[in-house]
Amino acid sequence: MLPPLKHLLLMLLPVTILAAPSEDEIRMLPGLAEEPSFKQYSGYLAATGSRRLHYWFVESVNNPKKDPVAVWLNGGPGCSSLFGLLGENGPFKVMDDGATLEPNPFSWNNVANVLYIESPAGVGFSYATDSNYVTNDDRTATENYAAMKDFFNKFPEYRVNELFITGESYGGIYVPMLSVLLMGDPSFNLKGYAVGNGVSSDEMLGSSIMYFAYYHGLVGTTEWTNLVKQCCGGSENSCKFVSAAQQSNACETEVRKVREIIDGGSFDAYNLYAPCAFGVGSHLEAHNGLVDWAFRSLPQHSKSRGYGSKRIRAERGCTNNTRVSVYLNSPEVRHALNIPESVHTWQECSAFGEGWYTNIYNNTTPFYQKLFNGGIRGILYNGDVDMVCNFLGDEWFAESLGRPVREERKMWYYSDEKGLKQVAGFVKTFDLLTSLTVRGSGHMVPMDRPRPALLIIQNLVQNTPF
Repeated sequence: MLPPLKHLLLMLLPVTILAAPSEDEIRMLPGLAEEPSFKQYSGYLAATGSRRLHYWFVESVNNPKKDPVAVWLNGGPGCSSLFGLLGENGPFKVMDDGATLEPNPFSWNNVANVLYIESPAGVGFSYATDSNYVTNDDRTATENYAAMKDFFNKFPEYRVNELFITGESYGGIYVPMLSVLLMGDPSFNLKGYAVGNGVSSDEMLGSSIMYFAYYHGLVGTTEWTNLVKQCCGGSENSCKFVSAAQQSNACETEVRKVREIIDGGSFDAYNLYAPCAFGVGSHLEAHNGLVDWAFRSLPQHSKSRGYGSKRIRAERGCTNNTRVSVYLNSPEVRHALNIPESVHTWQECSAFGEGWYTNIYNNTTPFYQKLFNGGIRGILYNGDVDMVCNFLGDEWFAESLGRPVREERKMWYYSDEKGLKQVAGFVKTFDLLTSLTVRGSGHMVPMDRPRPALLIIQNLVQNTPF
C-alpha cells in the first residue's frame, strides 16, 4: 500500500542530518552532580514580527532519532513553561536551596524528545524587541505556530518524528489552537495532543465548581440552598451558574460568596488538600486574575487580564516556587541557557499592564471538532482535587463533544514504587478522545502524581489504551 500523501511530503522535505544548532547547546548546566546522558539546547525561536520565544529542548534518553517530539506549554496566560520543566515533568527538579538540581526519574523525556516553549512573548525569558507585549488567543496561536516552524528549521532532523502537543491550564486554549494550525500544514507530522486540567468551557467549568465546592464540604447546606434558589429556580439539576449570574444580581451575590471561599486565600485553589506554603491569607492577591476563568465575564472580570503599567509578578497563590526563580535568575544559569544580559529577569508568571492579554474564546469545542475531523487523537486529563480547572467541568466538556463511546468509564492503574498495582483514577474512552482523572492530584498532575503522569504521556505517544 502506498504511504499517505502527508508522509510522502515529509520524506521529500530537504533534511540536513544532525543539524542541531551548536550555539544553542547547553554545555554545562549548573547544579548537576554529573552531566546527563542526553543532549539539551536552549535559545530563541523567531515568532512573528519582533517577538522571540525562548525554548529549552531536551532529547530523549532512549532513541532521540526515532522517539517522538512532545511540546509542553504551561498556561496562565503569562506562566512560564520552564516551571513545567524544572517543577513538573522535566529531567531535573530544583531543590530547596535554589542551586542544586536533582534528576527526575519520571521525566517525560523517558519516552519523547521534549520541547518547552515560553509563550507568549514576555513570559519567562521570551521577549519582544519593541517591548510591545499586547496579545490575545489568536495571536498567541500564530506565534506558537511560527516558533514551531523555526524550531524545525533549527532541528530539521526531527521533522519526520511524530509530533505531540501538550500543556496544562490555559494550555487548554493554547494546545488545541496550535494543534489545528499544525494539522493544516503537511510539513508537521502531528499525531496527537494532551491537555491537563485545561480551560475548556467557561460555562461548564464555572457551573461545575459550584457543585465541586458543595460536595467537597466547602459550602454548607444553607448556602447551597440559597445558591440553587437564586440561580437555578430551586432545581439543582438545571443549574448554569455562569449565565445565571450574568442575568441575576441575586444569583451573582450567591455565586460570589462561594468564589470568595475558593479564591479567598484560605485554600490552595490548585490543590484543595495542599497546605498554603506561607500560611493562610499570606499569598499575593494578583493571583486572582490568573484563576477565575469561568467568571471572567462578570463585572469585576469584564476587562482583559492585566495588573498595571509594567511587568509585575503574578505568582500562583498559596504555592512556593521561589527555588525555581532563584535558580533561573542565577547569572551562571542564564549564561548556560544562552540568555542575553538584556533580557528581563525570569518570573514564573507575569503580566504587562491593563489589557495585555485578551481572552477571545470561552468554549474550545470548534477546535476539537476540527482535530477530530482531521483524525488527530487526544487525551484530556484532570487531577481530581484541582479547583482552578476542575475535573467535573472538563468531564462535562468531553461528553459534550459527542464522540462515539469506545469504552465506558472504568478505573485505570499504575505501578507504585514497590511494583504494586494502584488505582490512578478513572478513564472513559471515546473515538479519538480519552477523558481521565488522576486520583489525589491537583492542578499540576506531573508534580503531584509523577508516576501516573508519565504513564499518561507514554500511552499517548505509543497509542496504548488505559
